[in-house]
Amino acid sequence: MESGGGKLDRTEFTECWRTSFRNPYIMKLALTAGLGGLLFGYDTGVISGALLYIKDDFKSVDRDTVLQETIVSMAVAGAILGAAFGGAINDKYGRKKAILLADILFFIGAVIMAASVFTWMIIVGRIFVGLGVGMASMTSPLYISEASPARIRGALVSTNGLLITGGQFLAYLINLGFTKAPGTWRWMLGVAGVPALVQFILMLFLPESPRWLYRQDKVDEARAILERIYPPEEVEREMSALHTSIEAEKADEGFIGNNIISKLKTIWGNVVVRRGLYAGITVQVAQQFVGINTVMYYSPTIVQLAGFASNKTAIALSLITSGLNAAGSIVSMLFVDRFGRRRLMLISMVGIIACLVALSATFFQANIHAPPVSAVESLQFGTNSTCSSFLQGNQPTSWNCMNCLKASSDCAFCTNGNGNYLPGACLESTKMVRDACRSEHRTWYTEGCPSKFGPLAVVFMALYIIAYSPGMGTAPWIVNSEIYPLRYRGIGGGIAAVSNWMSNLVVSQSFLSLTKAVGSAGTFLLFAGFSAIGMVLIYFLVPETKGLQFEEVEKMLEKGFKPPLCCCSNKENGDEDEVAAK
Repeated sequence: MESGGGKLDRTEFTECWRTSFRNPYIMKLALTAGLGGLLFGYDTGVISGALLYIKDDFKSVDRDTVLQETIVSMAVAGAILGAAFGGAINDKYGRKKAILLADILFFIGAVIMAASVFTWMIIVGRIFVGLGVGMASMTSPLYISEASPARIRGALVSTNGLLITGGQFLAYLINLGFTKAPGTWRWMLGVAGVPALVQFILMLFLPESPRWLYRQDKVDEARAILERIYPPEEVEREMSALHTSIEAEKADEGFIGNNIISKLKTIWGNVVVRRGLYAGITVQVAQQFVGINTVMYYSPTIVQLAGFASNKTAIALSLITSGLNAAGSIVSMLFVDRFGRRRLMLISMVGIIACLVALSATFFQANIHAPPVSAVESLQFGTNSTCSSFLQGNQPTSWNCMNCLKASSDCAFCTNGNGNYLPGACLESTKMVRDACRSEHRTWYTEGCPSKFGPLAVVFMALYIIAYSPGMGTAPWIVNSEIYPLRYRGIGGGIAAVSNWMSNLVVSQSFLSLTKAVGSAGTFLLFAGFSAIGMVLIYFLVPETKGLQFEEVEKMLEKGFKPPLCCCSNKENGDEDEVAAK
């Protein structure tokens, strides 16, 4: 899942490095806790490459797209549970113990996956990893924010977001490095246990969050940690601020309620929070339904659908999307406060829709121009090696490569020995037949077909990431950090985050099934339609929060947000836009 950190401007970034240089202990806390973001990103990226080799080792996975989707999405399901229970564990046992538990779960999951001899073991391992990811995804930013000086808090929390995208890029590099190693996917998935083990060891030597300690009436311990973070002259002021903040937090808990049911009733009865949730949930759901995690989870598979048969080539080309995603996160940090969250998301959506439509058209053309199937080429390998669906099919002489692959999961396409785009063979998808095809220096296809449009599809996928990352990649998380009144920020952000995880689960569990049902072209066109709906909802429901104080955001939501074209004569709305532009 794509996630982001807090806001960051260049002044805060400079101050962050200056403060960290004077007191390296601060950066040590942030980077150690930020390894949770690295784990999050690594798990997102690693499964995309590992899945290609899992299919080679387990025939049941190769023939069952739902099983492939389950292997991918069970980590997301585990993350939902991890995030749900992580809040209670954070409150009761502390941030440090929650991170240690996340590391243990992640390490156990990595070991189970690496040692799997059955597909159900991979799924169990993915659930364990997901539990760790979900817990770490909410705890690491929390720990960093509570153990950081206020003036550089946003910059340090943003390191968690950078480590997420960095973890994704690292995963593709490691996938590429192990393509020729014995055990391939076992190494890819097992290596994930290393950063979890490193973080576990380092966290043993770090303190608990000072805020959590103060909340547990361990005032002296909280003071001792603040003395290592702040200059001596600032410690008393920070202790006083901590006392005031926690007392206000306790008062808010009494107002909102202590259990989830009472909290939900309270927030739904508050028009400001309800409108904030409309905006917050809209941007989080839209972020997933533009299809971003289909690219992150299935990027090498999409590359293969575009006509690149080699697993290694598919993973290597997928590095482009991962690298662009990481670069886009940095671009967003530099421009989100200049252009505004709403404008950046709308511009991002226009680019996303254009790229998805272009991808759909590219795959459509690739399908039309797929190489024909030749009966002579097919029977050359023997009747028993020829795909039974081709032999029994209706007008097989008119078949092309795509007809062959869509006819049955038992069919594969073997290219012509004189050229990939010449008529080829529709054969049984077995290891023996595959080896026979490759022994004649032909290329074996099971996902996509040879296509001159393949490079164009990779270009449009890269442009899609460029359009997505600076806008829809990070802005939804910033909007959710600003759109709710202070006392409702925790529960409001939590509800929106759960909606993001749930949408992620739906998309990741359905992508391959969609490509089988309506084809790659139809699937990307469907995501373009979802993106168009998301853009309309963002336009009408999401206000601009750039440059507004929290009180101003609350006042704007209380009046009700109306986009300019909806009510051009609305002076109040114009005033709000003027405030936001300052």
